[in-house]
Amino acid sequence: MRSVRARAAIGATLVVAVALVAAGLAVLLVLRANLIDQADLQAEVAAREAAGQLATGTPYEDVELDDEEDHPVQVTDEEDRVVIVSKDLRAVTGTGASGVTAAPSASAGATPSPGDDDDGDDDADADDDGDEDRGRPGRGEVSSDDPDFSDGTATVGRTTADYRFAAVEATTPDGVTLTVYAGAPLAAEQEAVNTVRGAMLTGLPLLLLVVAGVTWLVTRRALRPVEGIRREMAAITASEDLARRVPEPGSRDEIAALARTTNETLTVLEASVERQRRFVADASHELRSPIASLRTQLEVAEAHPELLDLPGAVADTVRLQVLAADLLLLARLDAGEKPGSATVELGALVREEVSQRAGDRIAVRVEVPEGGAFEVNGSRGQLSRVIGNLLDNAQRHAEASVAVSVAADGRGVRVEVRDDGAGVPEEERERIFERFVRLDDARSRDDGGAGLGLAIARDVASRHGGTLTVHRAAEGGAAFRLWLPRPS
Repeated sequence: MRSVRARAAIGATLVVAVALVAAGLAVLLVLRANLIDQADLQAEVAAREAAGQLATGTPYEDVELDDEEDHPVQVTDEEDRVVIVSKDLRAVTGTGASGVTAAPSASAGATPSPGDDDDGDDDADADDDGDEDRGRPGRGEVSSDDPDFSDGTATVGRTTADYRFAAVEATTPDGVTLTVYAGAPLAAEQEAVNTVRGAMLTGLPLLLLVVAGVTWLVTRRALRPVEGIRREMAAITASEDLARRVPEPGSRDEIAALARTTNETLTVLEASVERQRRFVADASHELRSPIASLRTQLEVAEAHPELLDLPGAVADTVRLQVLAADLLLLARLDAGEKPGSATVELGALVREEVSQRAGDRIAVRVEVPEGGAFEVNGSRGQLSRVIGNLLDNAQRHAEASVAVSVAADGRGVRVEVRDDGAGVPEEERERIFERFVRLDDARSRDDGGAGLGLAIARDVASRHGGTLTVHRAAEGGAAFRLWLPRPS
């Protein structure tokens, strides 16, 4: 029940079941309504046929009631007395009266008394006006209004059944208004509705079983690649071999996209792990040298205090301290440390950083426009570290000139550090930003660098939403360009 296949099959079955039940109810209601309309029509036709005979003055006993078994008829007068009933009608409900025996009454075809012609005409006119006022048909007419319909039962002979009755009024030539109730059987309607309902109830479970089975099979087939991906991921986790990849199905659906994304994630993860392994190995190598040198000097000093190289020990300790600080900063950056949102004025930051380098090998020339506003958001400490690393790199490789400039650049601020050294070969301009990478020329001239300064500078720039690139300087050496966005 917890599997996707089971949930999909149950969900599809429930949806189809609800839809089929709703559709079945609608079909039954429409079918019943249509059959009742047909019964109404039959009852109305039978009632109007009998009413037409009464309106023409046909005596009660001569009224022909066709098909009395299927269309029982009951006629009542204005006082709800039964004057005509169908033959063999034994009981009836749903009409104006429950009687099934005709009461003694004058014939509908009776002739008015002689000598009363004039008065009779006046009375007839008055009766006609009264009938019209009461909404009844005039003498010799059948009501043209829609008949009233009702449900009831009738016992014809020994058979009792449900009927649909139509009530039609007719006025005899004598001015007597009669109500004709004619029925139409509902047995056919009930039988049809029961048949359709039975067919639906029989077919519904079978159809739902088919839907559930098809959904189960289709879902199982669709999820088969997912199972392959799961098995391969489990194998990769168990073997810790990130070089393996999950199988990618040939289809272009969501599962194929999932497999491709998973393989891309594995590629990035493999590169990250490999980078971390190299980082640990390089860090161990870099830390080993100053630690070994410092230990050697301390051991010599312990045996021969007069041979202690105190400046060398201090230099190794400083190198070890700087390297440890760089490694800690890289660890924090890799952990996703946020750069902060403080406002930093890069022009003032550059002047401050250069002012602390009065004793550098080469004096740094500062080119910052007066009155310029070069504000960015970020960590003042980290940005100061970037500028310091770039100035340190320029000092190592410059011949006689180091310059730093600050200027507006589009929607950001550009800080450029230039030197007149040998520059960076174009094919090496990306590799120098990798960790622990030092060019051969840099190794021969480097004074204690571990190859982390430029890597830290680019990581910090990237986390501040900026960029750090290297180009050819006008002085002939390297020009490092740091671009940072302005506050939005």
